[in-house]
Amino acid sequence: MTGNGGTHKLKIFSGRANKPLAEGIAKHLGVPLGNINLGSFPDGETMVRIDEDVRGRDVFLVQPTCPPVNQHLMELLTMLDAFKRASPARITAVIPYYGYARQDRKDTGRVPITAKLVADLLTTAGAHRVLCLDLHAAQIQGFFNIPVDHLYASNEITAHVRSLGIPANELVVLSTDEGNVKKALKYQGRLGGQIAVVDKRRASATETTAAHLIGDVEGKTVVLFDDMISTGSSMVKAIEIARKHRCKKVYACATHGLLVDKAVNRLRDAGIEQIAITDSIPLPAERALPNIKVISVAALLANAIRRIHEDQSISELFND
Repeated sequence: MTGNGGTHKLKIFSGRANKPLAEGIAKHLGVPLGNINLGSFPDGETMVRIDEDVRGRDVFLVQPTCPPVNQHLMELLTMLDAFKRASPARITAVIPYYGYARQDRKDTGRVPITAKLVADLLTTAGAHRVLCLDLHAAQIQGFFNIPVDHLYASNEITAHVRSLGIPANELVVLSTDEGNVKKALKYQGRLGGQIAVVDKRRASATETTAAHLIGDVEGKTVVLFDDMISTGSSMVKAIEIARKHRCKKVYACATHGLLVDKAVNRLRDAGIEQIAITDSIPLPAERALPNIKVISVAALLANAIRRIHEDQSISELFND
């Protein structure tokens, strides 16, 4: 595939964080993955060698910075440096999951803003452009001085929920807290049904937070949406409240399935019907339970890459 009248040939390369996703992207684009040798030196340092000519090429590096975050981030930075020194026309870092995104502000004294640090490192290492998916905080785009394209997996997730065949009069979109209401409203607007919110309030500095349900879920099928599932604690609390108010079934959807610290067991024990996540992060075999549904975002990312390569607008892909 070539853009700009065939002047810069498209090349897709993958780090080791999520090669199956990169292979899916390359398949949708009809191009092979580029040849790159990745490994570690005996002392643990990252080793990168590009095994083909990329001079004048339009290079896209696919590497989510998912756990182990530091290893995958360092590998991405090292790859960027290697490509920068190989004289491509452009380097786009395709980061389906942006590690350190939750450290986007100073919420207490003497702490870093690591999301900004990562943005600076990516730019210094050689990225000309960044392509991300469902950032935990959209304002991270402003940490960069290079173009950032921020995609959303909402179309893919909405299509999956519709395939479940939940009647609109039985559906309740449940927001896990007040901060997630905007996302919940967007999905409720797409799917119909009603909306409910878990209201968490601390009565005093010495009392624990009490959670209350705003809305009616009795006899309804509840669906929760979030950008990521990490430990699953917030979702489990919301599920427990929904169960307490006699909901019929509960489904959970998230773009990024980190599923750390026994999150899968917590959600299963909470009585969830299904957990739907995307393949932005690889799902280890030990977490691939029957009730986990993986939705591919390879076509979405491939479409964005194609448009970037051909200098076309991708604004219509920003739909959230």
